[in-house]
Amino acid sequence: MKKELFEELVESIKEAGKIHRGEMKASREFVFDPQDVRAIREKLHKSQSEFARMIGVSVSTLQNWEQGRRQPHGPARALLVVASKAPDVVAKALSRTTRRVA
Repeated sequence: MKKELFEELVESIKEAGKIHRGEMKASREFVFDPQDVRAIREKLHKSQSEFARMIGVSVSTLQNWEQGRRQPHGPARALLVVASKAPDVVAKALSRTTRRVA
C-alpha cells in the first residue's frame, strides 16, 4: 500500500473514533422515514415477516421502523442503505442466506 493511502486510512480511523466517542459529528448520516423502510420492503416484493427474516430482525422491530417508533441503526441501517440503492443485489445476496438446510 502506498504511504499516502495508508496515511489517509489512518486519518479515517482516527476520525471514526472521534465520531464514536461523540467528539465529532459525522459528515453525513442516513435517516430513514417510516415510508422509506416500507418502500424498500415493497421494492423487494416481501411481506413484513419475509423481509424481517431476510434481513435478520424481528417482525416487531420492522413494524417499529415502518411506524416511526424506532430508527434502524448499525448494520441494519447500512443494509437498508444498500437495499434502497440496489434492491436486486440485496435480494439476490440474501436469498441464499435464508434457505433452510436439511
